[in-house]
Amino acid sequence: MRVSFIGAHERMVDAIMTQQATLAKIQQQVALGRRVNTPADDPVAAVRILDLEKTRADSAQFGRNADIAKSRLQFEEQALADAGNVLDRVRELLVEANSAAVDDRGRAMIASEVEARIAELEGIANRRDAGGEYLFAGFSTLSQPFVRSGSSVIYQGDDGVRLQQVGPSQTVADSHPGRAVFGRIAEGNGTFVVGADPANTGSATLSSDSVVDAAAWVPGDYRIVFTSGAAWEVRDAASTLIAGGAYDGSGAIEFNGARIVLSGQPVAGDAFDVRAAGTEDIFTTLGNAVAALRSPTDAPAARMQWNAAAAAAIRQFETAGDHFLDVRADVGARLAVLDAAAATRADLEVELDTEVGKLRDVDYAEAVSRMTRQYTALQAAQQSYVRYSQLSLFDYL
Repeated sequence: MRVSFIGAHERMVDAIMTQQATLAKIQQQVALGRRVNTPADDPVAAVRILDLEKTRADSAQFGRNADIAKSRLQFEEQALADAGNVLDRVRELLVEANSAAVDDRGRAMIASEVEARIAELEGIANRRDAGGEYLFAGFSTLSQPFVRSGSSVIYQGDDGVRLQQVGPSQTVADSHPGRAVFGRIAEGNGTFVVGADPANTGSATLSSDSVVDAAAWVPGDYRIVFTSGAAWEVRDAASTLIAGGAYDGSGAIEFNGARIVLSGQPVAGDAFDVRAAGTEDIFTTLGNAVAALRSPTDAPAARMQWNAAAAAAIRQFETAGDHFLDVRADVGARLAVLDAAAATRADLEVELDTEVGKLRDVDYAEAVSRMTRQYTALQAAQQSYVRYSQLSLFDYL
């Protein structure tokens, strides 16, 4: 078979160009530090790298979502702490006002401070996060959730809970709706509420109330009536006698798993009503406290009504304080979940980066060795071409 000089020339040039292209590819890998720069370099590895990079991008987005949730929860935690301080101060003021040394004028001054505290709490309830969105508005984060209507503060947000996805199958709520924080506060001890009859003429007032045996408690309305200053009986809504006993001025009244402690001396006919606990918003509680503080106590009966109202208000503020602590605890739990999720994402991202590096990054020792061999092969091809191009028939004549 005859081989033309032109055909041989073209094949040798093609071989040199192929060697040069291979050398250029290796040089690019060494320069960039990557073994896979295009899918053609390693199709299987390229597909796997794309999957890993997508997972890495999703993890980064989860991290940004978590940062948003963490920021809002930290703002909420501070707002709840400030709200708790306001309630503590109001409770101190009510205890002070309930002293016999404070007259109507003094209570009116205390009422003015409580009104200022209501305005302060309203501002806390309308706080915004770093992005200007309201913390306690539910889904309506761009609308002010609490607005004043006369002497009342009305909630105009919704009960939505916005969730932030912080993992492939993990979400965290970034706030609490305002109604759950400021509006749905259990009355009394959360199970029942004790209220003095306005017609009472004795000095007995509520000291504490609790459920000591939940299994024995029978929900319903009850009335404690003192048949004398030293004896009491409890009847249900149908006037059925439930329990009775003696009262020594500081003893506890117990029935159906409930324990009610009074202080002071009742007289025959005094009564206390026990009803199932509902919920009350904190602004109503504060408004009732202001109204009680501004009521005159010049008559003995009015003084007794004030004492009963003050005791009930103090008890309700204790319940509200516990409620805010519970919400703060929930916020703390969510922040702990975010911290744990962040640690998990950090570990995952390290593993992803390592795996991508194994697939994509170049082994410099191996690549330099290949580059040296390829350079030697290119030089050999070039020298062969030079020798071949110089051949002539006249060299043999």
